[in-house]
Amino acid sequence: MELCRIILVDDHSLFRSGMRGLLDRYDGIRVVGEASTGEEFLAMLPATEADVVFMDFAMPGLDGAQTTERALAQRPDLKIITLSMFGEESYYSRMVEAGARGFLLKDSDIGDVIEAVETVAAGGSYFSPQLLSSLTGRMRTREDAADEQLSSREREILV
Repeated sequence: MELCRIILVDDHSLFRSGMRGLLDRYDGIRVVGEASTGEEFLAMLPATEADVVFMDFAMPGLDGAQTTERALAQRPDLKIITLSMFGEESYYSRMVEAGARGFLLKDSDIGDVIEAVETVAAGGSYFSPQLLSSLTGRMRTREDAADEQLSSREREILV
């Protein structure tokens, strides 16, 4: 992998430090900036060369979705991966609509983080296996509930 420059945006200093420490162990990855708020990140963006941004969703001031939209308006080539403790569909949907290319839960292991960086930096999308499993489970539950609302005649026609 060619050098990938990363910015960490999270309101928890200890989390940013831990991520930096983990990412700095990998050849081809360099953390080039950190910000504790969306506003701070947007202010540093014009002067900072970066390829990938790890964006927290829940931050004071601008949330991750608002910050992502504004960042991509300035730099459409930027690739944003959401890092969140929350795997609810509403968070995932808002970030995808805002332009995020990936979504990782904060309890992901470092292997998933590196895979996300490599995939997204190469132009793909990456969503944590736990999130995808949860979403597909919810979709099956909805389909089952919808099937239960059909009359026997409606089910007969569908088959």
